[in-house]
Amino acid sequence: MRLHDVKPQKGSKKRKRRVARGISAGQGASAGLGMRGQKSRSGSGTRPGFEGGQQPLYRRLPKLKGFPIVNQRIYTTINVEKLASLPANTEVTLTSLKAAGILTAVKGPLKILGDGELSIPLKVQAAAFTGSARSKIEAAGGSCEVL
Repeated sequence: MRLHDVKPQKGSKKRKRRVARGISAGQGASAGLGMRGQKSRSGSGTRPGFEGGQQPLYRRLPKLKGFPIVNQRIYTTINVEKLASLPANTEVTLTSLKAAGILTAVKGPLKILGDGELSIPLKVQAAAFTGSARSKIEAAGGSCEVL
């Protein structure tokens, strides 16, 4: 075998497709794009992900379950039952709960949740209250103030 004997495998070389170069080229007239319509015109056609004006999949997906909430508010939460250990008529804030040792870590503004019972009146100042927490604090003779 010599260098002049080297040839490509039979059938591995195909001729270049000469599109829109007349009837004898085999892809004349419509150049293999069909007769009419958006995809037969010059230019790029539609952008990737375009669904003919219907809300595309990449815009629909975040509305479905299993996706993280964008700009989610993270609260430092505490239940009403933890407040029951405080003395009556105490002013309850995020800093006072941290000083009392009821809270150890502060992740954000304070939110009061309604699990448990409360029998002493308290003046609670928090960023948010659940409905049950608000009703339990006010039923015990306390007050709820949203900061």
